[in-house]
Amino acid sequence: MRKFTLIALTLASALTAAPAAQAQDATAQAAYRDIEQTLGLVPTFFRQFPESGIAGAWAEFKSVQLNPNTALNGKTKELIGLAIAAQVPCQYCVYFHTVAAKANGATDPEVREAVAMAAIVRHWSTVLNGMQTDLAGFKQEVDTVMKLAGEKAKAAAK
Repeated sequence: MRKFTLIALTLASALTAAPAAQAQDATAQAAYRDIEQTLGLVPTFFRQFPESGIAGAWAEFKSVQLNPNTALNGKTKELIGLAIAAQVPCQYCVYFHTVAAKANGATDPEVREAVAMAAIVRHWSTVLNGMQTDLAGFKQEVDTVMKLAGEKAKAAAK
């Protein structure tokens, strides 16, 4: 009897999941169509993503990274992506974000500077964290430096 109950529960679970799976498949297919329409093809990495999540992953990618109507322009977003990719590190992402940054108008000096900034931030992060610098004191010093720099800039503008 216990075996029959287990089989019945498994079958019931499969039958109730079937409509959800079909809905996910339809959503995935719609996402793939939109990816192809937007990019001209569906890159392999999108096909490798689980179908159950591709619609959400594509929506995020398209609504932030590919959206020209966000707070950051495409060049800035891709230079940020490159800097992060260099730190992760991800050779796929470094390649993608370098090509995308240049497609969005980034120059070779801007690409090099983005990577250098990533290295500088990583360097000082290592120093600050390794030395266990007091965070409250650090914030106070940064605020003071920024205030003094603002005052200096105002005086120079006069």
